[in-house]
Amino acid sequence: MTVSVRVLNILAAFVWYVGGIVLLAKGASLLVEAYSLKPEQYWPWLAIVAGPVTGSIKGKFIFRKSCLKNLARINALNKPKIWQFFKPWFFAVLALMITFGATMARLAHTQHNYYFLIVVAIVDIDIGIALLWSSYIFWKQKAFAK
Repeated sequence: MTVSVRVLNILAAFVWYVGGIVLLAKGASLLVEAYSLKPEQYWPWLAIVAGPVTGSIKGKFIFRKSCLKNLARINALNKPKIWQFFKPWFFAVLALMITFGATMARLAHTQHNYYFLIVVAIVDIDIGIALLWSSYIFWKQKAFAK
């Protein structure tokens, strides 16, 4: 089934935004858990700063470029299919990343490992911010225009 480029752009943006929001929520939840284990420690506060700072840098220099490249690829498709909002290999990598992230969070949670919770939270917040920071490309490139 052929769809419009606009539909593919919207699907790509949807995945981008949902990923960012879910990762931020997951990272915040892990920080709350870490804080409950050792409220006197400063590491959660450091994570609240480190995640957004590194995520902004990644968003600007890595994720933004990926987003631009993907939008250009979508716009160049002759007969876009619904599943082409990302390259096929990206879906496999995405599944691996989700599985790995969920496993790391579950391990940190079940072991009640304070420092592991902090590290996983920083990574989640970092990537969530990078996704959300770079998402302005969808609007700047008029990816949703008819």
